[in-house]
This record gives sequence, structure tokens and C-alpha cells, in this order.
Amino acid sequence: MYRPADSTLMKNIKIEVSIDELLLATTLMSDQLFRREFIDPKMPGNKGNPAELAMGKALVLRLRALVKQGADAPGGTAPRRAAGHLSAGAAGIPDAV
Repeated sequence: MYRPADSTLMKNIKIEVSIDELLLATTLMSDQLFRREFIDPKMPGNKGNPAELAMGKALVLRLRALVKQGADAPGGTAPRRAAGHLSAGAAGIPDAV
């Protein structure tokens, strides 16, 4: 589990991803946060972390805002697929596991 030594210290990290990739990442993050908030607490021995859950939700909102900003920008394109869509590989099996 991620535990920052100093929660006020923040490093900037740059990555390049397409709007579709960012949308997929935010969808997967959102699904995991749902699991942590509503499913995991029902499991025996679960020790939730409300601060981490809140931080994750804030991050998803920030990333979704970037997706919207990128899609609305001149030359930006809105994602053409539904967020849950997995493209089929060469064997007709989705690429994701």
C-alpha cells in the first residue's frame, strides 16, 4: 500500500498516453475503487483505508477532467468505444485479461 512519508510533498511525473488509454485507465481505477468501497468491506479481516479511497476518487476525477479537456481541445477526438469495450486480438480473444 502506498504511504507517502510527507503528504504535502508531491512529485510531478510526465507520461504520454492517448485519450482512449487515459479513459481506459480511469475506468479501471474507478472499478477498483468501487470494489474497495463496497465489496472489500464485506470480506473477513478487511482493513479499509478511507484516506486512500478518498485520494483515489480525487485522482480519478482529475484524470477524467483531463480526458474531457483533451476531447474538447481542437484536434482532440472523443473516444469512439464504450469504456468497457475490449478489442479482440488475433485469436478473437480480448487482449486484456
